[in-house]
Amino acid sequence: MKLPPRTPAPDLGRDAYERVKAAIRDGSLPPGLRLTEADLVTRLGISRTPVRQALTRLETEGLVSHEPRRGIVVSRPDHQQVIELYALREVLEGTAARFAAQHASEAELEALARLVAEEAAALERPAELSAINLRLHALLHRAAHNRYLLRALAQLTDTMALLPTMLGDPGRAQQSHKEHGALLEALSQRNGAAAEAAMREHLRSAQQHRITWLLRQLDQEPSSSEVGADRPQV
Repeated sequence: MKLPPRTPAPDLGRDAYERVKAAIRDGSLPPGLRLTEADLVTRLGISRTPVRQALTRLETEGLVSHEPRRGIVVSRPDHQQVIELYALREVLEGTAARFAAQHASEAELEALARLVAEEAAALERPAELSAINLRLHALLHRAAHNRYLLRALAQLTDTMALLPTMLGDPGRAQQSHKEHGALLEALSQRNGAAAEAAMREHLRSAQQHRITWLLRQLDQEPSSSEVGADRPQV
């Protein structure tokens, strides 16, 4: 007798990991927020075991961490970590820009041009501009057509999600848009060296704004918020 194929059991640990990571990436679970197993169990509707599996994986990736007397919190990159993140971004995204100049299809270049045009219309709307910026960088990563580079960039992008957008700072939106325009021009000319240089310059500029933001945070008291206080959606 032929039996029907077995239906795979759901991977609850992976599902919990994906849902919590998505909430971290979209800001629903902000940096510094305390995460408790009990609350996540209730809100995810699963047992403690998959929640622990998810938190262990997230900690391995640096998205959550242990803080003394607080337990597990959404990670808050410090000054040195930000320096390291941008140093790696410059290498990886600079390489992605060079590869994209060589391998991007005409359709991908046209899509990038449309996103740069959308930026111009959203310079006074930071939230919308941030979403466009994420799409633009993600498209550039894919246009490099290198699966291993794409994998490394995906993990880096997850960590960058722990940092708020700087596009609401005075002048940053206009400057970033200008830098994207220079990048697009180099890509359109299929000039790999110029594309890499434009991306590296863009990221150095972004880093300068980020460091200025970090210095401002030194004068502010860290939040002792806890998951469940404002019930962000996972």
